[in-house]
Amino acid sequence: MIITREEYEAEERRRLQPRAAFADSTRGREREIALDPYRTEFQRDRDRIIHCKAFRRLSHKTQVFLAPEGDHYRTRLTHTLEVAQIARSIARALRLNEDLTEAIALAHDLGHTPFGHIGEDALTACFEEIAGDPRWAAAVPERFEHNLQSLRIVERLEYGGKGLNLTWEVRDGISHHTGSLRAATLEGQIVATADRIAYINHDVDDAIRGGVLREEELPSGPTDVLGHNHGARITTMVTSMVEASHEQDSIRMHPEVWDAMMELRDFLFEHVYLSDGAKAEEPKAYRVVRALFFHYLENPDALPPEYASVAEADLPEAVTDYIAGMTDRFAIRMFERVFVPTAWRV
Repeated sequence: MIITREEYEAEERRRLQPRAAFADSTRGREREIALDPYRTEFQRDRDRIIHCKAFRRLSHKTQVFLAPEGDHYRTRLTHTLEVAQIARSIARALRLNEDLTEAIALAHDLGHTPFGHIGEDALTACFEEIAGDPRWAAAVPERFEHNLQSLRIVERLEYGGKGLNLTWEVRDGISHHTGSLRAATLEGQIVATADRIAYINHDVDDAIRGGVLREEELPSGPTDVLGHNHGARITTMVTSMVEASHEQDSIRMHPEVWDAMMELRDFLFEHVYLSDGAKAEEPKAYRVVRALFFHYLENPDALPPEYASVAEADLPEAVTDYIAGMTDRFAIRMFERVFVPTAWRV
């Protein structure tokens, strides 16, 4: 028997709790489109995200370790899939909208630069360098923020400049998955915390695999609370979120679990993210992003046509869009094409 969109929406009304976001009461899209006969609006958004170009590029973008030797380190895509799995599990247990949760999770990191956070740092430094130039001072942001770039991708850059035309709830969750302001929906709030659960746990796993640290070197305080292996820690955090958020008007964790998670996060910053092993290649990656930014700023004709046709005042934004969309390997290839003599290229 065929299940129609209306039947699925009615089933949501029966199954989900009153605080859930319901697909049949979405605040809508920027451009109105005909309803799908079989998919809800949030299911449709999820499918649009999976099929977009920016989602495919995540498979070749760094998570933490630049150009790791091995096939089992996380990329930005595998991180995204882990966030989606964790977030859906929490939403299901709390009887919230899994489809909305998954759509937000799948799109939350679309705007990440090549080379992980070092790419963000490089673009922010470029903004600071050109901020005093009267040609573009008014158009240059203070810093590069990947959540806002993710929103820009789905609103303006995909589908030849038309954007994905996603629902308001998905766009709100994307823009607020990080930062001081929380998402308006409980589903969006789930993704923000699931993001932390995912990266804290898989970064420990990757750091151990990469020889940056050993399991026994993890601080005993947080691991005694969270667990002494990858699966146990995720289970503790997810269970805590479900139990603490039950029948509440916001998503939360038990304080002791939250404090343990943040203590483990602080440990990772000191011993992994800022370690010699993780940062060894970062100066090179930084130089690649910076060199490309100023090359295209000074040579806009070298940009692809969809970026080169902007007004001069909008050029820094166009250059940022182009570079932020690059994968690690494409950025390296462009750097070699521009700055490395042909006879010396690998």
